[in-house]
Amino acid sequence: MSPASSLRALLQPRMALQALALASALILASAFALEHLGGLAPCPLCIWQRWPYVVAIALTALGLFVLPARPALLLLALVFVVGAGRGASHVAVEQGWVALPAACAAAGEAATTADLLLLLTTRPAPRCDQVAFTLAGLSLAGWNVITSIALTALALGSLRAAGRPGHCSSSRRVQASASTGREK
Repeated sequence: MSPASSLRALLQPRMALQALALASALILASAFALEHLGGLAPCPLCIWQRWPYVVAIALTALGLFVLPARPALLLLALVFVVGAGRGASHVAVEQGWVALPAACAAAGEAATTADLLLLLTTRPAPRCDQVAFTLAGLSLAGWNVITSIALTALALGSLRAAGRPGHCSSSRRVQASASTGREK
């Protein structure tokens, strides 16, 4: 199979939905593995970056089994744009380009003994402005931006390809009219 035909196959709406679901599931599995197996505690912004992938998995299921593929792909593209924005805002915090959100500062005050006990027994979330892990010079937030943009491109590419004559639903109509001898 040539690279061009592989790309055409991937851009088929059903195949694109499956690829987007698989990518989203792998990204979430990687995040949970880094957290639970690798001991890399996520900051609050890291947690927020996971949600678009959860929504994407639900949308791909809807697109595969309930909704028409085109609206699902459009919604997925929007979800991944939001994911890229969340990643970019986290990178901006990491680089010191924007102020650290209040939710990202490590907790440290206790008003009561119960609050103090809770602080001592729970592991506080790491600060959002401190990069805990890099891969090839990029933080995980930076990789999230790149991945979200790539998944947006796949969703939009599939939408664009599905709108061309001879692709997907159009080709089914042509095949159906050829087998019945009538135009649809």
